[in-house]
Amino acid sequence: MERESLSQENIAQALALSFVEKGLLSSDQIDVALREQRRKGISLEEALLTLGFITENALTEALATVSGHERIHLHQTLLDPSLKTLISQDLAERYSLLPLSLEDGILRVALADIYNLEALDFLRQHIPGIHTVIPLIASTTDIFELIDHYYGYDLSIPGLLQEIEKTSGISLSQDGNKNPTIRLVNAILMDAIKLQASDIHFEPEGTFMRLRYRIDGILSQICTFHSSYWQALCVRLKVLGEMNIAESRRPQNGRLTYFVGPREIDLRFSSHPTIHGENIVVRILDKNRSLLALDKLGYSPRVIDHIKQALQIPEGIFIVTGPTGCGKTTSLYSLLSYMNANTLNIMTLEAPVEYKLPFIRQSDIRDCGGMDFTEGVRSILRQDPDIILIGEIRDSATAQMALRASMTGHQVFSTLHTADALGAIHRLLDLGVFPGTLAGNLVAVVAQRLLRKLCSLCKEKREMTSLEASLLGLKNPSHLFSAKGCKACRKTGYSGRFAIAEVLKFDNEMNELLLSNVSCAALKRAALKKGYSPLLQEARQRVVAGDTSLEEALRIVNLHEEP
Repeated sequence: MERESLSQENIAQALALSFVEKGLLSSDQIDVALREQRRKGISLEEALLTLGFITENALTEALATVSGHERIHLHQTLLDPSLKTLISQDLAERYSLLPLSLEDGILRVALADIYNLEALDFLRQHIPGIHTVIPLIASTTDIFELIDHYYGYDLSIPGLLQEIEKTSGISLSQDGNKNPTIRLVNAILMDAIKLQASDIHFEPEGTFMRLRYRIDGILSQICTFHSSYWQALCVRLKVLGEMNIAESRRPQNGRLTYFVGPREIDLRFSSHPTIHGENIVVRILDKNRSLLALDKLGYSPRVIDHIKQALQIPEGIFIVTGPTGCGKTTSLYSLLSYMNANTLNIMTLEAPVEYKLPFIRQSDIRDCGGMDFTEGVRSILRQDPDIILIGEIRDSATAQMALRASMTGHQVFSTLHTADALGAIHRLLDLGVFPGTLAGNLVAVVAQRLLRKLCSLCKEKREMTSLEASLLGLKNPSHLFSAKGCKACRKTGYSGRFAIAEVLKFDNEMNELLLSNVSCAALKRAALKKGYSPLLQEARQRVVAGDTSLEEALRIVNLHEEP
């Protein structure tokens, strides 16, 4: 093991000082360990472990503190089976390392000795496509235990199914990675995360069980299992979600946090009894990929300008609306991140809190001992807030409290379930909010949808028909782009999604119309004169620009309406 002597001396001194300061070791013990180090020509860490002065876990924690490198807990980490082809088991054992992730030429590895220059140099020079190696600290015992599991067993879904077929089927009698049930569940979770799925559906269907992923908003069947596999798989999923494995007649919820490379992945488990057994859906919440800057949501520049103008108004309520799964929560988090500053006190009420945001006081209604949105808003108003986020306006009491908070000089953000921005007005009126209360307090309503993005590698250009031109509001047919499908997009023709939105802003004239209790048509005509662009117009523009296909736009937005 190669180290520069100066680095080794500095490391030993820093470690010794850290152990003494934390009270883990005495000065006498450090002196004994240093003598043993010099006598045997080993590192201080090895000397401390050999003498039994410190545990391996405490040593790993101290190394992380002294070096400034992150410590990783391997038993909370999902490993990517594809990386086994990059680093052989012999190399992993020789250098006491384990590959964790490879993204954009950045390889992350777990190392027992992060100062092992020989190992780091080997990875940089001998593995093609890698320009940066990021070491994370893990204990030697954990690394070698995971090496045995990682390299010693098949971790692919097809391979595991074949293994189960050759044996007597799935069981829970074996522990750890010897049990194919555990490996199969881990393989499914890892596969779904790599494909950027938002949900995993385990669906019993009598004699078989169907596995589906929701990718880019569309459910895709991955494979089917025999129903005899489901009992053990269901138990394993419920154990991971810390649910009651003995309860199968009531719905249950659970959660778990895993690490995939540098990313923290939250998994939300939901079980629901059906006539064929428990149906389980796992929601995948990837903070790194879901929390986007306002400019990265996919909004058109004009929409972003309208939103930023509305955010400059220091008080009032800002509503994001749309159907379930249209990205309302992601957009709200992006707005909060855009507004966040040391000079502001931002507080939220959510059910549940999907992502933890830094420097923002977040409350999970479900975990607050019976506190509802109405009581939560009352409490928050006594916490000297500047900005309040209410996860969803669900009833009259919450609507009244949200408006009251906006009337007392706060910026309030919330969501509604309506088809368009104008529908939010009717929804609030239905909840008992008076037009006079809305006027002057409603800043803006953003209605949005998510459209699948055409794969840039395989989309095809074609001529537009006269009917298609009519749907897109064009007088003269031009050309369109259609989905084809390739290996990169899993033969779907689409890769990723972007948001389209309409922004309905309220000024003095719009407020006067609200007070006059005019129709939605009159409000819409006034908004159009002020630059309001409906959702279907946004969708048409993105189709013509080649961002998505006409078929996808028709799936999400009614293009037959008149703007």
